[in-house]
Amino acid sequence: MKREQIIRDYPGIRPEDDQDIEVIYSEEPASKTSLWAEAKSLSRDIIFAAVTAVLIVVFVVQPVKVEGTSMLPRLQNDQRIFVNKFIYSFDPIQRDDIIVFWFPDDPTKSFIKRVIGLPGETVRIDYKGQLFINNQLVEEPYLSPDHTRFPRAYPDTFVKPHYYFVMGDNRDQSNDSRSWGLVPEKYIYGKAMFRYWPLSQMGLLNR
Repeated sequence: MKREQIIRDYPGIRPEDDQDIEVIYSEEPASKTSLWAEAKSLSRDIIFAAVTAVLIVVFVVQPVKVEGTSMLPRLQNDQRIFVNKFIYSFDPIQRDDIIVFWFPDDPTKSFIKRVIGLPGETVRIDYKGQLFINNQLVEEPYLSPDHTRFPRAYPDTFVKPHYYFVMGDNRDQSNDSRSWGLVPEKYIYGKAMFRYWPLSQMGLLNR
């Protein structure tokens, strides 16, 4: 084979190259193999991400729609929040936590309220609407004067083991433990952690 033909038929060979060099070309372009490998890798990553997201929603967090105005001003009707369903497997329920639970009188419904009294404590509300735990005044900075205009006294109530006393921040219009009693611990299924809608108010739900 003439040198000029070799140079023409085998791209990459220059006139000054040694004619005895053996040139081997892949039968299938490497670019196609590489593209197929990348596509498979991307598909695998997408599937893994989707499965992870499903597992997180099922076992860790749950989106919840706020219905009603009992948690004003912190939470408003139709807002969307994420509830952490896993946190109480490791951390104890604490006072001031905003929790989601099955309504004791009708477990087909879920309520969202704030934890006020813990197991073993005695809760009382005086005629001014002030909260006392074990006869000690407790400050409630999350309350708003606009939603505590009509204080309602509540007598000393002992919180039984594995039960909680809960109230809404909108004390004037909240259906809570003052009306139907304590919440069993087994009915509490999550803690409100994050508001994702509306976007203008997105953020953590701090105490």
